[in-house]
Amino acid sequence: MTASGYLAAVGGGFKTFAGDVAEGFFEITHNGLALVGVVVLLAAALLLVRPDLRQQGEERLASWLTSRQAVALGMAPEPGAIQRATAVNPSSLPPEQAAVALWIARKYRVAPEPVAALVAEAYEVGRASGVDPKLALAVMAIESSFNPFAQSHVGAQGLMQVMTQIHSDKYEYFGGQYAAFDPKTNLRVGMKVLREYIARAGSIEAGLKWYVGAANLPSDRGYADKVMAEYARLTRVAKGNAMPSDDDAPELRANAAAVPDPAAAPDSAATPASGSRRGAPQVKVATLF
Repeated sequence: MTASGYLAAVGGGFKTFAGDVAEGFFEITHNGLALVGVVVLLAAALLLVRPDLRQQGEERLASWLTSRQAVALGMAPEPGAIQRATAVNPSSLPPEQAAVALWIARKYRVAPEPVAALVAEAYEVGRASGVDPKLALAVMAIESSFNPFAQSHVGAQGLMQVMTQIHSDKYEYFGGQYAAFDPKTNLRVGMKVLREYIARAGSIEAGLKWYVGAANLPSDRGYADKVMAEYARLTRVAKGNAMPSDDDAPELRANAAAVPDPAAAPDSAATPASGSRRGAPQVKVATLF
């Protein structure tokens, strides 16, 4: 056999070998993919028949992804945490509420989003209770400067500085006394207490004297004046007037009397107890009855 014939024979043999290998690989791959497809179809059918297995699989996958995120971030992610936030976009509020929220945020140097949520809540509760929401916001401003974790030396707590121990019965509807530090809950309870005091005392200023714990004292040390001045400012802002400053206080205080009583209707079921106390000494509960 010549050299050229030998090389041709070797080349033909290699070509046949390569073809056999390729054909075998294709058969194996084809059969393997077919097997995978069958397995996938069976798994899908099983998940349709057994939704509980699908749910377990989804939970395990979510858990695995969460653990991977925790490793990558260095902390455990909690997508549902946003639901606990007391915050809304001020631009989503009606113009009056948005104006009030933005003014409060600027004056007291607090974020506008949580303030907007409080303003919206105050207006909603105010419609149901008959208390002007701007009065409640004024009390909040004087009492805590919008600090939801504020506490006085006598135990008044939260945004509206409600005496938590005295009004514990009201907090039972919200899960217990720790709800005093939930901004919206504190606002709701505080507005209820404020309404009860105004209804019993017969006027806003007299009710504020009860609220601060000075019901049986000759003076509330200017507490009602401060609240009414802030109330008048908020009323002016809500009407779209120019932003007032603290220099406007005498004029606004004089005009405050012209603002309608936010809780004119009496509440015979009210059961007032001692109010909060920063500006005046605390009054014992027994002295209020």
